[in-house]
Amino acid sequence: MSEPRKLEVLRAIVEDYVHSREPVGSKALVERHRLGVSSATIRNDMAALEEEGLIAAPHTSSGRIPTDKGYRLFVDQISSVKPLSAAERRAISVLLDGSSDLDDVLDRTVRTLAQLTNQVAVVQYPRSAKTTVRHIEFVSLGPRQVLIVLILASGKVEQCVIDAGVEVEDPALARLRQVFLGAVSGLTVAALPGALEQIPGLVPATEKDVAHKLAHGLGQLAQAAREDRIVLAGTANLARSNVDFPLSIGPVLDALEEQVVLLRLLEQMAQDSLGMAVSIGRENPHDSLAEASVVATSYGPGESAKLGVVGPTRMDYPNTMSSVRAVARYLSRILAG
Repeated sequence: MSEPRKLEVLRAIVEDYVHSREPVGSKALVERHRLGVSSATIRNDMAALEEEGLIAAPHTSSGRIPTDKGYRLFVDQISSVKPLSAAERRAISVLLDGSSDLDDVLDRTVRTLAQLTNQVAVVQYPRSAKTTVRHIEFVSLGPRQVLIVLILASGKVEQCVIDAGVEVEDPALARLRQVFLGAVSGLTVAALPGALEQIPGLVPATEKDVAHKLAHGLGQLAQAAREDRIVLAGTANLARSNVDFPLSIGPVLDALEEQVVLLRLLEQMAQDSLGMAVSIGRENPHDSLAEASVVATSYGPGESAKLGVVGPTRMDYPNTMSSVRAVARYLSRILAG
């Protein structure tokens, strides 16, 4: 069996199984694909593929389905990521345009990707440790309550309410805000805690206690901004594919709920020459995802965060890769603008 024909037969099996969810037999391959050989030859080719562990028989005397190893070889042979159609690109534009708030943008992003792929879409928040402070705001909500707002250059907004301990007049808050802005504007989130420690020494003695409380609140917001988070959409798509999880869909749903498993996996996934990262079945280092595949790519400034999809190993990999990359590029343009 020549290598080109082996790959062609494997490609046909993968495509038919992804489309039909039914084991694929030699007769069906001959009828649906122009492979240029007889049904008997195809049977021999399938036996060779099975011996190599690329396909397997789920039941006695049935057709064959791809194994994780077979999917891996299929994915590795994808030489380019095809562009989306004009209609698909317009759909992404309509769904993602019109918002400058990072939370809203990421929420729209995962909902769009889930619709395009019919899988679970996941996006990491952009890394904030190197993101700079764009603005802070102090707003009086009552005699002693102050709303603290931290706005980062990435568009991320964190806020909290503190008890200032004493009544703070608006002019005093305005003065304190200017002191804080002068000390922290343009600093990275990672450098913020050190700068905040110095601020109480820059204000009059009568305002030191309030400055300490404001600095503590901003420090907590900086810590929250640095925490890795992900946003999910389309979990119902996974539930509808429960027949693709012969053992149980429960572990996959648990991994999605815990999030830390996905975060670690996204961190570990290396991108190929196409800029894509694909982890298939038992390639995943976490047992909870042993029956799932993850397709992801980096996005945003410095490409330090990833977005992608989680679904069964019986996945339309070429179209999924195309959708993931297109949405990532569009999201990157939004964040850069």
